[in-house]
Amino acid sequence: MKKSGILNRHLAGAVAGLGHGDGVLICDVGMPIPAGPRVVDLAFRAGVPSFAEVLDGLLDELVVEGATAAEEIREANPEAARLLAARLPDLTHVPHEELKARTASARLVVRTGEARPYANVLLRCGVFF
Repeated sequence: MKKSGILNRHLAGAVAGLGHGDGVLICDVGMPIPAGPRVVDLAFRAGVPSFAEVLDGLLDELVVEGATAAEEIREANPEAARLLAARLPDLTHVPHEELKARTASARLVVRTGEARPYANVLLRCGVFF
């Protein structure tokens, strides 16, 4: 049995299967998820687990070479915007509709219990060497 890191077996297995260039969307409960990407739904109750908790847990496990969030996050959810800016210095922004369209090509979607608007980020996996 694992004693640290991601303990959810579905998420741990999905993370282990990711490769260079794969997309991982961490999203709030309201983000529409298209058919296609593998989905690990962690939502339990509104706010549980939080976007920040899931983001930090995944950043501990993944090599990230790029990240994209919706432009709207800056005004609609400044706390999440600050969190992303602090954790992902090379973060880029696109309109929310474009972020939703890009979700279709993600390899993995991790749905959180976050119930604040635009708490979504699309990570692009890198390599450790």
